[in-house]
Amino acid sequence: METWKKLFKRVVSVKVREYVKDYCKRNGLLTLSVFAVITGCVLGFALRTFNLSTQAKIYFSFPGELLMRMLKMLILPLITSSLMSGLSAMDTKASGRLGVLTITYYLWTTFIAVIVGIVLVLIIHPGTGQEKDSHHGSTGPVMTSADALLDLIRNMIPSNLIEATFQQYRTDLVPSVQSSNEKESQANFVYVMPDYHNPRLGHPVFLEITPAPDIKYKIVPSTSKGMNVLGIVIFSATMGLLLGKMGERGLPLVNVCQCINECVMKIINAAMWYFPFGIVFLVAGKILDMHDPAHLGEKLGMYFITVLAGLFVHGLILLPLFYYFFTRKNPFAYIRGLLQALVIALATSSSSATLPITMKCLLENCGVDRQIARFVLPVGATINMDGTALYEAVAAIFIAQVNEYDLDFGQLVTISITATAASIGAAGIPQAGLVTMVIVLTSVGLPPADISLIVAIDWVLDRFRTMINVLGDALAAGIMAHLCKKDFDKAAAAASVAMSDAPLIAHRCDYVFEVDGDNVLERPVPCYNLCQV
Repeated sequence: METWKKLFKRVVSVKVREYVKDYCKRNGLLTLSVFAVITGCVLGFALRTFNLSTQAKIYFSFPGELLMRMLKMLILPLITSSLMSGLSAMDTKASGRLGVLTITYYLWTTFIAVIVGIVLVLIIHPGTGQEKDSHHGSTGPVMTSADALLDLIRNMIPSNLIEATFQQYRTDLVPSVQSSNEKESQANFVYVMPDYHNPRLGHPVFLEITPAPDIKYKIVPSTSKGMNVLGIVIFSATMGLLLGKMGERGLPLVNVCQCINECVMKIINAAMWYFPFGIVFLVAGKILDMHDPAHLGEKLGMYFITVLAGLFVHGLILLPLFYYFFTRKNPFAYIRGLLQALVIALATSSSSATLPITMKCLLENCGVDRQIARFVLPVGATINMDGTALYEAVAAIFIAQVNEYDLDFGQLVTISITATAASIGAAGIPQAGLVTMVIVLTSVGLPPADISLIVAIDWVLDRFRTMINVLGDALAAGIMAHLCKKDFDKAAAAASVAMSDAPLIAHRCDYVFEVDGDNVLERPVPCYNLCQV
């Protein structure tokens, strides 16, 4: 062994060894994650030839399932602790300006993404020449846009916070059959049919036609599985702002939130080394469940290219351009620090599950202020869905082209507005865009059953649009850190002056009595807050 070490030191120079050591320290985990994605793709396509059973696929995907469960476990404590601790430390004026700028920027970029998707799908025309399948499952009426908007507002204010951690409100339409009158159902018709033996004669035929039952749909409140992230974000943000105004009385809870946030980040640092192993089985398991790739490529190839082109233009041209316009900095140097989060987004297709990794990349690689990252990222993972909005607009117009349905300018405007609104209500979970797609289709009178045209390829596109969602959140954090830097510098300077003049914990000081001859001196001893992070 010693011989090999000496030979290695002779052959490889010191500079090369230092470079390799430094590269492994900075990019070792990223390199392993990229190799894991490639290995998962190769392994998945190789195992497709064995025609594994459903049970075998479940066993094979188990390490990948553990990865998803690990990431989802950290979503709730990370969102609540980061928002409460981040907003409580902000000045009220600074936090108000940050909130307005962040939400305005998110809405603007989402609307721009929709416009990019509409322009590309109208230029490429991926739906021309496509034929619909001869069979579609019978579907009843679907939820209207008004019901979806009301559900979004209801989820902003959850009636039960514990319930909001695992399910959210949803409006259901339940069919009820109305009994029809007998007189209406007994409609008799008389037809004269020719006699086969004597064509000149005929015989009457009596037909009794019963009308179809009258089915009416009632709106019933219901729930759907999945964390109500929007409600939790709004509650946590409100609590954080109020804790900041409470001052010293709110410090114990703020300290607890900061400790929880630091613990979650330490858990992420420890779990990061499991990610490459889990990614291999997560990607390979999805490829094993995929339908015939050749048939999908022939049927939906142009649609796939259109969506990818839109995501490329928005994610690698427009968003970096916005970042450079506001900050005058190189956007690609900033994006280089986000590659680990983008790889995780590609593997998991969940912006909420990627949130812990995005937070780690922003704080350690991109140098974004901790307070800004704690606010901008959780809000962005909830309402900023640029990739989803672009995908929904392209899919809606693609379905219209397949049905040979010409959309006028007013309908295109309707699609752009509803796609923007629907993407805000989409949960940050895999394939959530298919659920909100129904709202976009019904807004312009397209059949919701035609979603089945794109379901087969949605899982692939879902991964790429999740990457754009995560990229948009991270670039927004960098822009907000630049725009609001002066506000936070002033607040930090004021806080440092106040902290230097005031004791660590006011009105909570122990006293030491010293005897100096006949005099007894009383001296306060400072107390240290052990929970402060």
